[in-house]
Amino acid sequence: MAQHTLTFKGVTSTDQVNRITTALMMLDGVDSAEVGRHGAEVEGRARREALIRAVEALNLGVSIS
Repeated sequence: MAQHTLTFKGVTSTDQVNRITTALMMLDGVDSAEVGRHGAEVEGRARREALIRAVEALNLGVSIS
């Protein structure tokens, strides 16, 4: 099982954190996601690129690295 760390800039609200958490958890291959205002720790077999695309698809204006 792989672990990925994502770093966020621009997350300012609990609603954004909740939306990001939901988007990540709905991805096939994600076993767990701990999301906060500054980033996320994701475990599972999902690819990093898929995680980033899922967050970008929310159009929250969040920058991810």
